[in-house]
Amino acid sequence: MMKITGIQTAAQLLLIAFLGLGLVTGCATTTEPEQTAAEAIAAAKAANAEAKSLGYEWRDTAKIIKSAEAALAAGNEDEARTLANEARLQAENAIAQKKAEDKKFADSMSDADSAALSTAESDMSHSEHAGMGVGVTSYSVVRGDNLWDISGKENVYGNSFQWPLIYKTNRDKIKDADLIYPGQVFDIDQNASASDIDAAINHAKTRGAWSVGDVEQADLDYLAQ
Repeated sequence: MMKITGIQTAAQLLLIAFLGLGLVTGCATTTEPEQTAAEAIAAAKAANAEAKSLGYEWRDTAKIIKSAEAALAAGNEDEARTLANEARLQAENAIAQKKAEDKKFADSMSDADSAALSTAESDMSHSEHAGMGVGVTSYSVVRGDNLWDISGKENVYGNSFQWPLIYKTNRDKIKDADLIYPGQVFDIDQNASASDIDAAINHAKTRGAWSVGDVEQADLDYLAQ
C-alpha cells in the first residue's frame, strides 16, 4: 500500500508540474507586442498598393496614410496608429469589394459574354491606343477599369475628378457609377463647358459615402442638374 501511495504521489506531483508548466507557457504566449505606428503605416501602404494595382484604391486612403505619417513625425504615436489602421481597413474593404464584384460579374456572364470579353481585352480599344494628349471621343471598358481611373487617363480628361462627366454623358449605359463592365463603350464629351467641368469636379469631391450596387442620391441630384 505504501508503494502504491508513493507512485500515486509522484504521479500527482508530476501532473502538477506539467499543469504549472502549461499555465506558465500560456501566460507567456497570450500577450503579443502592440503594433507600432510605423508598422501600422507599413501595413496600410501594402494593402493600399494592392488595392491600387486592382484599380480599386479608394479616393481618401492615400490621404489618410499621409496624415498618419504626419502624426508620427509629430510624435503622436496613438493618432498615427489609429489613422493607419483606418487606411488599412479601407484598403482591405476595397480589395474585398473588387473580388466580390469580379465574382458577381463572372457568375452572371454567359459563354457568349465571356468570348466577347476575351476579344475586347485582347484587341483593346482604339481609344486606348490613341495618342497621348489627343482627346478621345469614345472609350471601351476593360477589366479593372473604373470611372475614376478612366477620367484620369491623359487621352480622356487627364483629371480623375472629372469622372462625373463620363457618368452623365452615358447615363443610359451606367446605372451605378461605381459599377461598370468590360466591353461597355462610353462616349467621351471633349466639348464640356467650363461650368459643366466645375460641376463634375465639385460632385466628385463632395459626393460622400458610396457602395457598389446602390445608386446614391447625390449622384441622382448631380444628374438632375
